[in-house]
Amino acid sequence: MKRHADLLQLSREHHTALKLARLARFASDAGNPEAIAQAARTITSKFAEEIEAHFLAEEQVVLPALLAHGANELVNRTLEEHKILRALNQQLQQADGPILAHFGQMLYDHVRFEERELFERAQELLYSEH
Repeated sequence: MKRHADLLQLSREHHTALKLARLARFASDAGNPEAIAQAARTITSKFAEEIEAHFLAEEQVVLPALLAHGANELVNRTLEEHKILRALNQQLQQADGPILAHFGQMLYDHVRFEERELFERAQELLYSEH
């Protein structure tokens, strides 16, 4: 489904998140301590610069609108996943392979959830022509 203009930028930002998830997976799979440390540095920097702003935009605009339409389960899942990803990002300060792998998989799964479920429901409830 084509994204509504109000969701388009958020959807585009998911590309950055998927690139970070891929970086995390490749570095953790390689098992090289320097690759893991470099990936963790890149991810924590990009998280602060881009991912956190993305989360805040969703939390301040999209999620309240969805709550007003009764999409509580989707909103609660999104908020819980944001909380977990923020905690994992903090743990990347002391990078190790398993944390990096967990972060990468969680971020990948989260983006897929948002694209396939959250944004689809947002379009139906908030932007469809009734």
